[in-house]
Amino acid sequence: MVTDSLSQLPLFATDKELAIAVVGKERAAMWVKVVVPQLEKKGFPRIDPLHDGRPVPLVRRFYDGYWGITAGFPIGVPDGEERLGTFKGRRTRMEAL
Repeated sequence: MVTDSLSQLPLFATDKELAIAVVGKERAAMWVKVVVPQLEKKGFPRIDPLHDGRPVPLVRRFYDGYWGITAGFPIGVPDGEERLGTFKGRRTRMEAL
């Protein structure tokens, strides 16, 4: 069973904990200094002063939207009433236009 690193964090995590979970230990310091301020401009959850950390569920939701996971897409749009079993035959080129 594979679990993502955000699932291992407490409900409210520090920037360092989030950084390690998101980009790994080697790039964590850069992520905190450079990336987080840019992400906050795009709606990244702010630090909750009462809990002294960022809410991990909202961080997950932010990344789901950031990657387009929650955007969704229409599978098919209805184009009118379906008449199953009715065959209209071949249409001429002028009728198709």
